[in-house]
Amino acid sequence: MPKRDDIHSVLVIGSGPIVIGQACEFDYSGTQACRVLREEGVRVILVNSNPATIMTDPDFADATYIEPITPAVIETIIAKEKPDAILPTLGGQTALNAAMALHEQGILEKYDVELIGAKVDAIKKGEDRQVFKELVLEAGADVAKSVIAHTMDDLLAGAEQLGYPLVVRPSFTMGGLGSGFAYDEEDLRRIGGAGLRDSPTTEVLLEESILGWKEYELELMRDTADNTVVVCSIENVDPVGVHTGDSITVAPALTLTDREYQKLRDIGIDIIRAVGVDTGGCNIQFAVNPENGRIIVIEMNPRVSRSSALASKATGFPIAKLAAKLALGYRLDEIPNDITGVTPASFEPTLDYVVVKVPRFAFEKFPAADATLTTTMKSVGEAMAIGRNYATALQKALRSLEKRGSSFHWGEEPRSVEELLEIAKTPTDGRIVTLQQALRKGATIEQAFEATAIDPWFLDQIVLINEVAEVVRTAGELDDETLRYAKEHGFSDAQIAQLRGESEAEIRGVRHGLGIRPVYKTVDTCAGEFPALTPYHYSSYDAETEVAPSDRTKVVIIGSGPNRIGQGVEFDYSCVHASFALSDAGFETVMINCNPETVSTDYDTSDRLYFEPLTLEDVLEVLDAEAASGTILGVVCQLGGQTPLGLAKGIEAAGYTVLGTSPEAIDLAEERELFSRLLDEAGLLAPRNGTAIDVEGAVRIAEEIGYPVLVRPSFVLG
Repeated sequence: MPKRDDIHSVLVIGSGPIVIGQACEFDYSGTQACRVLREEGVRVILVNSNPATIMTDPDFADATYIEPITPAVIETIIAKEKPDAILPTLGGQTALNAAMALHEQGILEKYDVELIGAKVDAIKKGEDRQVFKELVLEAGADVAKSVIAHTMDDLLAGAEQLGYPLVVRPSFTMGGLGSGFAYDEEDLRRIGGAGLRDSPTTEVLLEESILGWKEYELELMRDTADNTVVVCSIENVDPVGVHTGDSITVAPALTLTDREYQKLRDIGIDIIRAVGVDTGGCNIQFAVNPENGRIIVIEMNPRVSRSSALASKATGFPIAKLAAKLALGYRLDEIPNDITGVTPASFEPTLDYVVVKVPRFAFEKFPAADATLTTTMKSVGEAMAIGRNYATALQKALRSLEKRGSSFHWGEEPRSVEELLEIAKTPTDGRIVTLQQALRKGATIEQAFEATAIDPWFLDQIVLINEVAEVVRTAGELDDETLRYAKEHGFSDAQIAQLRGESEAEIRGVRHGLGIRPVYKTVDTCAGEFPALTPYHYSSYDAETEVAPSDRTKVVIIGSGPNRIGQGVEFDYSCVHASFALSDAGFETVMINCNPETVSTDYDTSDRLYFEPLTLEDVLEVLDAEAASGTILGVVCQLGGQTPLGLAKGIEAAGYTVLGTSPEAIDLAEERELFSRLLDEAGLLAPRNGTAIDVEGAVRIAEEIGYPVLVRPSFVLG
């Protein structure tokens, strides 16, 4: 079916302020929607209250309203702009709830405005826990035994029926808001009470516990002709009990048999049909009992989500862009694949690589917070990495977090195996490294599985990484074979240096001397069956590069890495606009970033995209590869926040021009003592101050100044 001819203007509802569980992935999806709709000749009206987003730029909509996302405000916009339709499925739970409120208050009917992307019935079926449960059962699939509650008395009665522990899930919330595991009545009153408060329908679902089961997710899209594709399968490394946004996840799913995968696929297609999503995407979460293979359906989001952004970046399949086209009436088989140019969007992506996503947390900023990971999402960002095997992708993703202690290491470990396993029983953001240390010190895979319920295959991969480390550590001379073996399993130069007791620079010198350099492979959606038109690359220590030579002068932009408190979507905004401006000026633009939620990691934002960790080693290798295929005018470091600022000096030392603010000027602003000296030389007033490099010095300076004193570290963010 061609595009509908009765939709001339569309109101796109954004996601509002960034909150945990709803971050810049909705800026990505909303921006995509605005671009697609305008390309199709549709007038776009946008409402969003977040000024840091790319989508609120005047360039992306015909009319932009930076206003609260409330039914009353949206009604005034509808009355003024008179849109033919509203697209609410690309603005997260905020937009979906706003759309439902517009329907329930009769505003849609009053102004004769249609919801596109997902009908009211489909949203209700996907979001209402009881309705969804009945639909799943009708489709022949299984659900956890459950009880619906609207009051505290209902909750207590449900607990008597199901027994503890219980899963508590409020309806119509996002990021696991208000959900959790209740082990006793005290937990139930606390979590259930919060859930009743958080649910806009004052409805909570109590479920039998499926703690320790394996968790999977399918991203699906369906059109009006019932063409349905599974865009991506995603597997949680952590078992059920940790929110998928807080778990390390891997795509495609690695520990399913083909028969199990086909069963999940069949169930997923039956559910998307039963719910009635026929002009967009959704994701469905499953739990599989490792003891007997019983599959139950956990929940569904009848909208684009954070997982959709991850699936889009993992596969090169632009879910948000296609969802906008489907909402206008197109079928999947009528939409060409941007990356290949010859396959339609009805082709399911095929991956010949492994993708790993690792969440980033900010517990260091909230020392009193409970760092235990539960079904309520707590991560503030995430990093994604691509590799030819799981070990490589995992190691690259861990170092992409840019957080001390987040990567595997092989230094002194004073804790015993028993202590480490006891710590690993509780899901926390550092559990994967705790497990690596336990397995390094002699814990068996069986013991690690008993402590964590993480699938033995993933644990065996950590054992493999430890074995490779031991080969590197004990090798007499670091020869070509040993070094290549380490790099093929994702080891950084810094990790190899630690194992060898040498400096990172020495290891890099040896590696370059041996001619061991990464090549760059392409994300093409079809495992190399058709050539990719869009250069979208990841590093690998294979034989052949897929970076096409270019005779254009290029500028490289370093992105901001994973979101964190103090470094969010505003830096992505800056990098994206730099790419657009440089492209308009005639330069070839090259983006390096590892954040799957962002517009900067969209394959058509820059001329070339590298999905790589933002460490000096990884960035320099990309620069060297780009320099080998053309002329680099310079590198932009000043727009991506603290991460690229910290790389500027190393990039300049490697012989590349840092455009804009120089590394020397960056140091003057970031290094407290240099800045203080600058103020003195300029004769400017500043509070009495001093700089210390150890505790004793800090105490001495503080006593000289007199308490209270303000403590400011150098080179930090937020």
